[in-house]
Amino acid sequence: MEDYHKPDQQTVQALRNIANRLRINSIKATTAAGSGHPTSCCSVAEIMSVLFFHTMKYRPEDPRNFNNDRFILSKGHAAPALYSMWVETGFLKESDLLSLCQVDSTLEGHPTPRQQFVDVATGSLGQGLGVACGMAYTGKYFDKSSYRVYCLLGDGEMSEGSVWEAMSFASYYQLDNLVAIMDVNRLGQSDPAPLQHHVEKYQKRCEAFGWHAIIVDGHSVEELCKALSQPRHQPTAIIAKTIKGKGIPAAEDKLGWHAKALPKDMAEMVMKDLQSRIMNTSKHLYPPAPIEDSPPVSLRNIRMPSAPNYKPGEKIATRKAYGVALAKLGRYNERVVVLDGDTNNLTCSEIFKNEHPNRFVECYIAQQNMVSVAMGCAARERNVVFASTLASFFTRAYDQIRMAVISESNINLCGSHCGLSTGEEGPSLMALEDMAMFRALPNATIFYPSDGVTTEKAVELAATTKGICYIRTSRQDNAIIYNSNEDFHVGQAKVVFQGKEDQVTVVAAGVIVHEAIAAAEHLKKERISVRVIDPFTIKPLDIKTIIDHARVTRGRILTVEDHYYEGGLGEAVSSAMVNESGFTLHRLAVSHVPRSGKPHELLKIYGIDRDAIAQAIRKMLSSSANAK
Repeated sequence: MEDYHKPDQQTVQALRNIANRLRINSIKATTAAGSGHPTSCCSVAEIMSVLFFHTMKYRPEDPRNFNNDRFILSKGHAAPALYSMWVETGFLKESDLLSLCQVDSTLEGHPTPRQQFVDVATGSLGQGLGVACGMAYTGKYFDKSSYRVYCLLGDGEMSEGSVWEAMSFASYYQLDNLVAIMDVNRLGQSDPAPLQHHVEKYQKRCEAFGWHAIIVDGHSVEELCKALSQPRHQPTAIIAKTIKGKGIPAAEDKLGWHAKALPKDMAEMVMKDLQSRIMNTSKHLYPPAPIEDSPPVSLRNIRMPSAPNYKPGEKIATRKAYGVALAKLGRYNERVVVLDGDTNNLTCSEIFKNEHPNRFVECYIAQQNMVSVAMGCAARERNVVFASTLASFFTRAYDQIRMAVISESNINLCGSHCGLSTGEEGPSLMALEDMAMFRALPNATIFYPSDGVTTEKAVELAATTKGICYIRTSRQDNAIIYNSNEDFHVGQAKVVFQGKEDQVTVVAAGVIVHEAIAAAEHLKKERISVRVIDPFTIKPLDIKTIIDHARVTRGRILTVEDHYYEGGLGEAVSSAMVNESGFTLHRLAVSHVPRSGKPHELLKIYGIDRDAIAQAIRKMLSSSANAK
C-alpha cells in the first residue's frame, strides 16, 4: 500500500467539520422522526468522516459501481449517520433526512437496500462482518481486484458468536483487503458492554484470531487517518475508543440514552453548539476515484449446457444429483461459486469442489457465517452462490437467512439429509421443520426434488430465480422418475401416476413420491385407482393443478410428507385451499420427535410409508362410502 502521508491541517479540519455536520444531521433526523439512535451516531462521526472522505475509493454518484470500495454498517442502528454521510457526498439531499422512518421514505430506521448505497440490510447485530468477508473473498479470489471492504461494528455486537466466526474465516483466508472498525463506545442498550473501554482486551482477542489490531482514539481524525493508511498483510481491526453521545453533553458516556431521540429544544441547543465548532476552511474534500480493475460480470442466461444424463429406473440420491448438477452448471459459467460447512462429502458439493476447486469456499462448521459469506459473495451481482450443509443445521442460521430476505439477496441454500430418510443418524440430524422455516419467509422459493432429473432442474432454476431459494435433498438412493427432456418450471407440479377412474389425489414430494407411487401400484391390484402429484416446488405451490385433479377424484386429497405436521406440505395445501369448497383433505406427516433406525423402518413406524398411504386411502374411501 502507499506510504502514509500525514494529512495537512486544512484536511484535518475539513474532516472534523464533516464529523460535526454528521452529528448535527443525525440529531436533526432522529428528532424529526421522534425515533432513532443519535448517541450511537455521534460516537462514529469521525470514523465515518475519515472513511468516506479520506480512506475509501468510490464514485459517490454511483454507489453500487463494482469497482468501488465496499462499506457495511454492521451496527445498523447508526443508520442516520450513514444517511448523513451520503448527504455529504451529494447523493442525498439534506431535506431527505427529515423523512427518516416515515412510511413513504426510503430512509428506514435501519439500513435496507431500498437505498443504492446499502448492499445488505443490517440491524440484527453480529452479521455485518460475515457479509464483509464474502465481499472481501470475492474481491481477492474471484474478482482479483483492488477494491477493499470496510465494516463498522459496535462493541455490543462483539458478544455475538457470529462475529468471531467471521473473524476466524477472514484470518484463515488471509483477507488483507478487509478492515473491521470497532466502535468501542462502552455502552450497550441497557448496560455497559462486557469489556467496557478495555480496548487492549479487544486487541488481544483480535490478534488471537490472526488479525492485525490497532488501538486508536476514535475521535482523533489524525489517528484514524494513520491507522487506516497502514500497509496490510492480513485482515485489520481498528479498535476505536469512543464516547457514546459525543457532542451531546447531557448524554456523553451515560446510560439511558440508547435509542432515544433528543427533545426538540435540547436538539436545537446541541446543534447550535456543534455548529459553532465547525471552522471555516477553503478545503473541499472529495472521495478518491476507485481503480477500475474489476472484471465485468453477467449472471444472465445461466443454464445447463445439456439435459440431465439419467435414465428412468436408474438410482441416485438427490444429494448426489445436487453435486453433479453444481459441477455441470459450473462448467457453463465461471461465476457459479459453492460454499459448504465441512459437510461437502455428505451434501455432495465435493463433486463441484473436485472439478472447480478455485470456486469452492470451505466455511467449516460455522453455518451462520456461511450464510452471511454467501450474501457477501452474491452482493452487487458478482456471483451465483450456492451454500450447502445438512438441512437441520440451517436452523441455527435462521436469523441470517431472514436478514438475507430483507436484503433482497439472491442466494441458493441446499439442505441435505432431510426427514426420517436420514435414518440411523437420529433426530438431531433429521430436518423435519425446514420447510416450515423457509415457507415463513416472503418471496422464498422451496424446491423439493424427487429424483436426479428434478434435482438438476432445481439447481438450474435456482440459479436464475430472484430471492432466497432452498433445495431440500435426501440421503438415500431413489429411482429416476422423469425423462431427461421433461420441462420444469417454478410453481408447476407434475402428475406422476394417474388413471381414468382415479378416486383420490395424493400429493407427495421428495422421497415420499416413490412411496406414493408404490402405494398407487399396490392399490391398483385391489382395483383402487389413485393419482399422484409431485409439486416440485412447495413454495410457490401449484394449487391449480392440485385442485383441478382433485375435482376429478371427487374432491379427495391426501398429502404425505417426510416433515412434521406443522408448516410443511400439508399445511401449504390446506392454507391454499381454505376458500375452496367440495374437498376433503387428509394429511400424513411425522407427529412427534423420531428415533434412529433404518429409513424404511422409520417411514413405517411414523406412518408415512407406502403401506400407511394405502391404508389412509382405503379409510378415506370407506368413510366416503359410509357417508352415503
